[in-house]
Amino acid sequence: MFTGIVEELGEVTAVEQLAEASRFRLRGPVVTEGAKHGDSIAVNGVCLTVVETADGEFTADVMQETLNRSSLGVLGAGSRVNLERPMALGGRLGGHLVQGHVDGTGEILSRTPSEHWELVKVALPGHLARYVVEKGSITVDGVSLTVVEAAADYFTISLIPTTLALTTLGIKQPGDPVNLEVDVLAKYVERLLAAGVNPLHAEETQK
Repeated sequence: MFTGIVEELGEVTAVEQLAEASRFRLRGPVVTEGAKHGDSIAVNGVCLTVVETADGEFTADVMQETLNRSSLGVLGAGSRVNLERPMALGGRLGGHLVQGHVDGTGEILSRTPSEHWELVKVALPGHLARYVVEKGSITVDGVSLTVVEAAADYFTISLIPTTLALTTLGIKQPGDPVNLEVDVLAKYVERLLAAGVNPLHAEETQK
């Protein structure tokens, strides 16, 4: 489980194409400190399993399913990426609950700079629109953000200078793809309601 608070702006150092998979090597001295085989690290919001670490780098195998459902497939050597280690149990939840399970990809539509922040408009896949609400949370390339405007086919986010400087959202341009993860709590509520369960009276329903 992650929080969507990016710890480090890392870099892809190599991509090896395998049969129906790819092996990524990524540089991230902060997130690899103390990391070992089997640990999880979020890369642009995608939860990946560490295969090995050495000299501030780690490798991770990415299945074809992940390549199909995320924007990791467009990355190559030199690509910058957002990196985050899992949250520590009992630690502060700085963003919101993020699983690292990408729900779909969007596309940067426009960027409108202002004096103290930048408004970014992102295309929203139709099947995710119902989970995105004004002032709600969404994860974009692994960054926990607050939705400014939620429409049927797009949403906007306001990026402060810190986010622009310390994540890949500062260099993404119109036309670039981004990974999207919606609030998992909204999906659970939807599933319960579809089953005819009132979450406020779940215990009574089970009796």
